[in-house]
Amino acid sequence: MEFRGTTICAVKRNGVTAIAGDGQVTMGESVIFKNTAVKVRRIFGGKVILGFAGSVTDAFALTERFEGMLNKFGGNLMRSAVELAELWRSDKIGRKLDAMMITADESTLLVLSGTGEVIEPDEGVCAIGSGGNYALAAARALYQETDYPAEEIAQKALKIASEICVFTNDNIRCEIVGKTELNADMPPAKVKKTPKKSKAKAEKEDK
Repeated sequence: MEFRGTTICAVKRNGVTAIAGDGQVTMGESVIFKNTAVKVRRIFGGKVILGFAGSVTDAFALTERFEGMLNKFGGNLMRSAVELAELWRSDKIGRKLDAMMITADESTLLVLSGTGEVIEPDEGVCAIGSGGNYALAAARALYQETDYPAEEIAQKALKIASEICVFTNDNIRCEIVGKTELNADMPPAKVKKTPKKSKAKAEKEDK
């Protein structure tokens, strides 16, 4: 029996990228093995976030390989992803992995597959896993029709997917990277200056 993780949804908006994942791990096609799995992680000192779906063993292997590339290339997300893809295509790793991963830093959002594909999604919205199509449809609708922040869209989309897909539950974990929307919209704080006292006034007060 193979253990499989299920659904991941990512949204990028206003300088913030959120990746949300559910907590269900399924054994085979009919047995729920775990409800509280953590499929969304922070790596590279918290500067990069990722979420994985597919075979649990292969997903961890993909994550470890990718983290190794980040360390090798100083945290350059795109370079690390492309180098990892080239390894798969040249078969230096030895086999294809039955897993997919969404990863992001402050400026880039990517989808990586165990077959060596690197995709930068349109509109800053993407989803993978068993309930990925449901989550993607919900996230796109929320993105286009509401002003919700990235984190809220990702969580709501995953909640909707959990109500449709039997391989997805509503135990949702979400990580964000980038400038918070609250800080991004706020103007810089003004420093209130204390007026200087005239020399004559200061001497008068001293008396």
